Amino acid sequence: MTQDDKALCAHLQQLEVELHHPGRPCDVERLEALLHPDFHEVGRSGRAYDRATVVRYLSQVSTPPQVDSSQFRVERLTPDVALLSYCSVQRPADGSADLRTLRSSLWTRGLSGWQLRHHQGTPAASQD
Repeated sequence: MTQDDKALCAHLQQLEVELHHPGRPCDVERLEALLHPDFHEVGRSGRAYDRATVVRYLSQVSTPPQVDSSQFRVERLTPDVALLSYCSVQRPADGSADLRTLRSSLWTRGLSGWQLRHHQGTPAASQD
């Protein structure tokens, strides 16, 4: 991985983790800046979500779940399009089983910077 790719991976990782909103609520303006106008998501449940639904949900969550993310990788598809993949583990407060998810995010760079265009979550096997 080149130095540019390492820097891009670190930058996109920072933006991605910001969407997990650790320790603070998500601001609607910031969410709208991070999510591309054509953003869509397929969650780990298999349900599809549009931008308005995701912005509304993330801006209203007062107690976000604990999400630990690791194994970030980036693949630059064009100079202004990158695929970020990683693994996340959601640790429910009630002590129930951790939810491991393989995640892929398609980021595009425009005049206002990098924006998330598509996000996919796929349930992952536990690491027993």
